[in-house]
Amino acid sequence: MAQSALTIRLDSDLKMQFDSLCEEFGMSANTAFNIYVRQVVRSRRIPFLIEAPAKDDVMAKGRAAFYAMRQAAAEAGIQDMSLDEINEEIRLAREAK
Repeated sequence: MAQSALTIRLDSDLKMQFDSLCEEFGMSANTAFNIYVRQVVRSRRIPFLIEAPAKDDVMAKGRAAFYAMRQAAAEAGIQDMSLDEINEEIRLAREAK
């Protein structure tokens, strides 16, 4: 069977850890990747779960953060700042660095 080359980019530290682990398993990184690819093709799925938080969860957290900031602003007496005032505060904070 003819073979083809595949180039992937990895973080250098991650690659070193992967190479080391593969060596402990008694195989090369190339062999490990071939095993992975064969399993994906054979089972027609990624052999582990890949997930992200539900969109509703992300939006709920965003709303909660927004309401918390509004509450903090109200407690600090700055809830009625105009956009120009907010931008001026940001400018002053950046200059203070």
